[in-house]
Amino acid sequence: MKFISVKELSFESKKDGKMKGKKLWITLLVIIVLSSGAFYFLQGDASSEEGQEDPFVVAETGTVVEKALAVGTIEPENEIEIKSKISGVVSQIFAQPGEYVSEGQPLIEVKPDPTPLELAEAKRNLERTQIEKKSLESEMQRMQKLMDQELVSVQEYEQLEQEYEDVKIRLQISQERLDLLESGRVSIGDTVIESVIRAPVDGYILEKMVDIGEPVVPLTSYQAGTALMSIAGMDKLLFEGTVDEIDVGKMQEGMAAEIKIGALPDAVVYGEVSRISLKATQEDNATVFPVEITITDTNGVTLRAGYSANADIIIEQVENVITIPERVITMKDGKNLIEVPGEEPGSRVEKEIELGLSDAITVAVTEGLSEGDKVFERPVRTLTVR
Repeated sequence: MKFISVKELSFESKKDGKMKGKKLWITLLVIIVLSSGAFYFLQGDASSEEGQEDPFVVAETGTVVEKALAVGTIEPENEIEIKSKISGVVSQIFAQPGEYVSEGQPLIEVKPDPTPLELAEAKRNLERTQIEKKSLESEMQRMQKLMDQELVSVQEYEQLEQEYEDVKIRLQISQERLDLLESGRVSIGDTVIESVIRAPVDGYILEKMVDIGEPVVPLTSYQAGTALMSIAGMDKLLFEGTVDEIDVGKMQEGMAAEIKIGALPDAVVYGEVSRISLKATQEDNATVFPVEITITDTNGVTLRAGYSANADIIIEQVENVITIPERVITMKDGKNLIEVPGEEPGSRVEKEIELGLSDAITVAVTEGLSEGDKVFERPVRTLTVR
């Protein structure tokens, strides 16, 4: 066992006391330094807030444009649906969507596909008309002999002759009908009726609605018929869209328009209003008016039928005017008021101004401001919850 003397114990106690005292002084010194830094930081922050200027805008010279927004699509001026005048099935397709075709160029061949009843009736009508013609030929020979013997009148002979000519025409019609049902082609004088449908105008094939083998209903006076293709000239394009009823009263034909294509965000196309509908329509519980804008300048952009687009119709425009944001203006007692710097540093005073055209974001100032004048922003209001 080791014994510790009183002298050694006294020395260790003194040593521990000195260490505790040193730690206490270090702790007090750190607290003083931190407190001083926080004091100077708060003082500096307060002084910077006192010297900070209220937010403001500067009156500038610029342009203000009032616009009406139209939403719609790009469409060709004339789009034609190709239809057949004979029934049958599609046997050949000579042109595909996107191709340019000239007037008279073959598009689709419709092969006749008569029902057994139609074919049987056509053949029987032809046979019956042939029998009727032979009968009238025999009657004509007999009548001619009686005419030579002066036993019948000239009038009776002429009447029989008229019947004979009529049956010849009906025989020709029956033969042409049968040929058309069987081969799909027949010639009537200089006119050729065939089952090949040709392009009525120059243009691009926009859409093909049928495929080979599909049945075709003919276009008649009592039915619309099957649409086979659509064709249009893409050199004359329109913007077709709608405008809100709030703006339509300010518009008139001939106004300029800037058209932005949804699929081409960097492109701008120019046109002018060519038609404003007199009747409104309902879209999504809103009253809108259809409008038509003729595209006058594609600006080098290739446009396609069906592109979605927005058109900014320029209603009015003023240039080289003093402008400020509309948000800094306060309406009070029918006056347009703004806040500008007062004579005393940091003070604000109200000033009345006269306004001109506005685009709902920027407004033209006709009187009361000059270029470079400062206008304070309106104070931000806060809601207090109780």
